[in-house]
Amino acid sequence: MSSSAITVENLGKRYSLPSAPGTHASYARVTDVWKQLWPGREQQAAASEFWALRDLSFEVPAGQVLGIIGRNGAGKSTLLKILSRITQPSQGRVTMRGRVASLLEVGTGFHPELTGRENIFLNGAIHGMTKAEMRARFDEIVAFAEIEPFLDTPVKRYSSGMQVRLAFAIAAHLEPEILIIDEVLAVGDAQFQKRCLGRMNSVASSGRTIILVSHQMDLVKRLSTSVLWLDRGTLALHGEPDRIIAQYLSNVAEACIQFEPTSATGPFIQSIRIDPESLAMGDLRIEISFRSPYPLARPEIGLTLHSAYGATVCGSNTLMHPAPAALASCRSGTAVFALAQVPLVTGDYTASFWLNDGITNHQHLPHALAFSLQDPSPPDYPSEPAITGWTKIQPQWCFRSDE
Repeated sequence: MSSSAITVENLGKRYSLPSAPGTHASYARVTDVWKQLWPGREQQAAASEFWALRDLSFEVPAGQVLGIIGRNGAGKSTLLKILSRITQPSQGRVTMRGRVASLLEVGTGFHPELTGRENIFLNGAIHGMTKAEMRARFDEIVAFAEIEPFLDTPVKRYSSGMQVRLAFAIAAHLEPEILIIDEVLAVGDAQFQKRCLGRMNSVASSGRTIILVSHQMDLVKRLSTSVLWLDRGTLALHGEPDRIIAQYLSNVAEACIQFEPTSATGPFIQSIRIDPESLAMGDLRIEISFRSPYPLARPEIGLTLHSAYGATVCGSNTLMHPAPAALASCRSGTAVFALAQVPLVTGDYTASFWLNDGITNHQHLPHALAFSLQDPSPPDYPSEPAITGWTKIQPQWCFRSDE
């Protein structure tokens, strides 16, 4: 018998794209379909295909924790949906050995009209558990989720945090052989995340297999026994966490990143540019440009800096730290974030961005920018010692002999 819990062989997932702007594949006319099938139309058909995953092969030994990393759009969520049997692959094969429990998007697997109590038993039935088995685990699930006062309230009235707590509690207590977790844990509060980490460590130590997708590199590094890096739907690297994460962070660093509209009707961040010359001088300067199909009455842009492994270092926005000439009502504009003599130690960092108008959050780009900071004035001694933490401090020391 194979010792692998998951075997993926030549996996591919293909989606059909609209053949022309403003159209959708689901509403193609019959004549368009005949044109696609007519001899000589192969190139037109190929042009309307998008491969979210292609020629992906790997194995996950039983009892290991596989972290999956990659930029937005790399195919991570598509892979998890295939592993969770939510969608079928277009090519290749996936072999899963054991019962699978998944925690993907907020609300996945819940019936909004049913109560929390009813959804617990419904999820147990979906995963093949008997009512007696679910009754035996019921109290532990409720205690972990901390939703007892709302057990008989329809799930549609739960906040996203409450839904995540209940979903994780159910998935982790069904004792699956394979547990699949997406970035959804970021919705929970710090205390709940700490409990989740403890539970995942317990699941992993019991010999079960975990698949974890996250932009928080510290979480991936702490939990994973191996890391798989996806790049544009293909396997870039697969191996030891420290090595893969370090190469990933150095690879994603770009001076300027362009973004496509998230929808045809909403505002979006068009580009993010970091000034390499400012970094060389120990400063940090980032330009964030946005566009909107309609005037934004009070455009607000914010960013959060993270350590190389995802922990939040600091954050700011144009409302908290307004510019001398704040952006007025407009359809497009550029906000400049400038920080002189960055008080951070040498190392790799990422930045997340968001755009809103004071009422609606239009866009969130987690860990969209990666960059490296170097100390422009290294110390006089030959080799700089390792410094713990992120912030550079300038303390004064004195020494007194007790002899």
